[in-house]
Amino acid sequence: MGITREGRHKRRETGGRRAKYRKKRKFEMGRPAAMTKIGESRIHPVRGRGGNMKFRALRLDSGNFSWGTEVCTRKVRVLDVTYNASNNELVRTKTLVKGGIVLIDAHPFKDWYESHYGVKCGIKTKAADDREQPSIDLSDKSAGVQKKLKARQSGRTLDSVLDVQFASGRLLAKIASRPGQTGRCDGYILEGPELAFYQKQMAKK
Repeated sequence: MGITREGRHKRRETGGRRAKYRKKRKFEMGRPAAMTKIGESRIHPVRGRGGNMKFRALRLDSGNFSWGTEVCTRKVRVLDVTYNASNNELVRTKTLVKGGIVLIDAHPFKDWYESHYGVKCGIKTKAADDREQPSIDLSDKSAGVQKKLKARQSGRTLDSVLDVQFASGRLLAKIASRPGQTGRCDGYILEGPELAFYQKQMAKK
């Protein structure tokens, strides 16, 4: 028997049995889950209803991740799956699904931040509370570039929790795309209250 998405076999809300008045239909069909893993990219095209194509990612190793507060997007490597609200098995088997929390490589974002603001971030220190980002040497820059970087530095803030993650070389991010449908693993970096929430959830495990 094939996988189906119909709900006629379910009982009514009152508990009564529904009459079985027809068999399964092609337009109600479902397919096995992609169960996308971390590895060298392997994507299979699947023809859907109406000739539309889905892209079933069986393995992915990178994706486009966005840093929302800095409006910066980079293609980065996905390193590990750390949390999934729906199922711990998806963490154990390192399965990439929408809504999953993953560890990504922080270096592309760190490099961009240092070149954009002219400050060093993610410096390893013993005191986690008092974290500072010293300015890089601007003596070899032109006067116009120095003025631009100093103007950017004046209104700049970097969350200390993110700075600690930059020091480790890994960032926590959330997958926003559907790897089994689109063949992509895109998402955004966790920040602020959302980051605090997921760190608290992971500490419970």
